Amino acid sequence: MKQRTPVVVNILIITGLLIVFYYLFVQSYSFLASPYFWGTVVISAILAYIHSAIGDLIENNKFKKLSPEERAAYLAEKKVPFLRRMYDSAFKKQSATEEKDILIDHGFDGIMELDNQLPKWWVGLFYFGTAFCIVYIAAYSFTDFAHPLSEYEQEYKEQMASIAKYEAEQPPVTIETAKYSADNIAEGKELFKTNCASCHKEDGSGGIGPNLTDNYWINQPEKTLFKNVFHMDWNGSPTNPSMRAFGKNGEVSGAEIEKIAAYVYHINQEQPPVTQAQGGAAPQGTEAHWEKE
Repeated sequence: MKQRTPVVVNILIITGLLIVFYYLFVQSYSFLASPYFWGTVVISAILAYIHSAIGDLIENNKFKKLSPEERAAYLAEKKVPFLRRMYDSAFKKQSATEEKDILIDHGFDGIMELDNQLPKWWVGLFYFGTAFCIVYIAAYSFTDFAHPLSEYEQEYKEQMASIAKYEAEQPPVTIETAKYSADNIAEGKELFKTNCASCHKEDGSGGIGPNLTDNYWINQPEKTLFKNVFHMDWNGSPTNPSMRAFGKNGEVSGAEIEKIAAYVYHINQEQPPVTQAQGGAAPQGTEAHWEKE
């Protein structure tokens, strides 16, 4: 007669499986604070105790039918701790006498085969893997668990919310707080293409609007080039309605103008100007003498 698994071990296994299955469907550990989860654990523990009690009754009836030798062997085996029995069943080798009892009556080239049972830990993992696979497929098919599109949408919403929170908590960039940073050039270039390239070309060499790569400027309300570009983008040009007040109109934010100004500063101060011979617009306005940033 085989020894049964202790009810405490069964309850621990059931609780572990419940945690796995709840997580598959809830997709977070918030269920650990839910009374429904712990109610399920309690009900499962009660059912496990009932199952164990029924097993005890069946075991007692079988025990009465054993011979004295079988009863002695059963009681001796029952004294062995559960973990020890699990270890022995997985790793202990049979004696020569035990091997004769499980020797299969066929062989090949002197190699004989033993009718060994699979280790219990292996069988347990196999059944667990099968059950987990079924639950996982059900969770993937009928819920949002592990679904790539749902995960992408969720992460996208979280990122947009964090950006909105950051922008709400950060003070707006103004001409007083704006500073030139080389880190803003790449983003400023993309913003320039979207908002400014139709008049000034993508490289800032000018077309409908003035050439932004040379040192001649129609409007010079500020003392530094970076602040001047910010001023013009925010307030627009008093002499040219085409150069509207992007910032005041709400078309771009102060943080975006800060990046556009960084790009214009870069192409004007850190790169050679695009001359007329190279396709740039002719100089307009007066020569500027900017103060250093």
